[in-house]
Amino acid sequence: MAKIACLKEGVANERRCAMLPINVKGYTRLGAEVLVESGIGEGIFISDEEYIVAGAKVLESRKKLLEDADIVLLVNKLPKEEIPTLKGKTVISFLDPFQSLEYVQLLSQYQVTSLSMEMIPRTTRCQKMDALSSQASLAGYTMVIKAMSELQTVLPMMMTAAGTIRPAKVFVIGAGVAGLQAIATAKRMGAAVTAFDTRSVVAEQVRSLGAKFLDIDLGETGQTAQGYAQELTKEQVQKQKEAQAKCIAESDIVITTAQLFGRKPPVLIDLDTISAMKPGSVIVDMAAENGGNVEGSVGGKTTVIDQVTVIGTGNWSNEVALNASQMYANNLFHLVSEFWQQETNEFTVNLDDEIQSNAVITHQGDVTNSAIRALCEPATPEPVEEAS
Repeated sequence: MAKIACLKEGVANERRCAMLPINVKGYTRLGAEVLVESGIGEGIFISDEEYIVAGAKVLESRKKLLEDADIVLLVNKLPKEEIPTLKGKTVISFLDPFQSLEYVQLLSQYQVTSLSMEMIPRTTRCQKMDALSSQASLAGYTMVIKAMSELQTVLPMMMTAAGTIRPAKVFVIGAGVAGLQAIATAKRMGAAVTAFDTRSVVAEQVRSLGAKFLDIDLGETGQTAQGYAQELTKEQVQKQKEAQAKCIAESDIVITTAQLFGRKPPVLIDLDTISAMKPGSVIVDMAAENGGNVEGSVGGKTTVIDQVTVIGTGNWSNEVALNASQMYANNLFHLVSEFWQQETNEFTVNLDDEIQSNAVITHQGDVTNSAIRALCEPATPEPVEEAS
């Protein structure tokens, strides 16, 4: 019987977890034995007892749990010092493989089979496993709430005996999953919303949510087969910055969600544009931790530039950790169950499958994802001491 283990997250202030009690029941129905680290649900107020009632075995020793497990489930990467304990086993989490090449080499060195949740293809078959989309949807909601908490005005129009308050203006750059949710949330709160995306095909989706679409003629643009925006030329980025500057200056809240998968995000708002905004305005930079869409934004922090608050705190879905855990844990369960063999009660690796050919990063000592393998060749990991 395969043992599926779920660990507490090692990232500071991370409240999400990769398994809820309801998922324990699902895994046990597959035929797996479930092990969880004590305190795994404390960030979302789920006790160890609830996991035990659901059928899990709760362990105090993290090292013992890693030694006993066949598959380890996490939200974030397993700490490097614990990788040797996972030799020959499987780990599934967000890996950020494009930015973690040395880490990937280390997984390969210790023959860990690793699956990266960022690399799940965006196809109809994969929708129930698409953790990037599920977390991005929550991020879009959270970014609006964070902006509201910093803004000195209300979002909706208010007509009172003391006078009329005009609705706040919100401008969303990027109409992917996060951007569309940000648009919908801001509209529900009563704001006047405008949005822009380099992919003109999403204009109708923006308008269907009641927002205006800012038309900027950038010439030839488009999206990848996975639905991501294609990288613009330097000339196109400059044209976008100039065309949207007036809309930014008139907005009370600006939310940027422009991220390029596996590449550094473009800088779309410079210091000159920020200086033209009204004092007290708010910018939320979704990409701040990866380089930022906003000049001067700081990953993990909220700063003030020319009397404009710039929020770059990141880990947005962690702000609504219970729902984020529910969605992510379900994404994981659907992935594991998709490749679970009932006859042998184990998770199988099939690199010919369209999902695993993308999502499996390392297997049997090799970097199997072709895009990551090409980048990994120059990266040489240093040996690490096994955690005691």
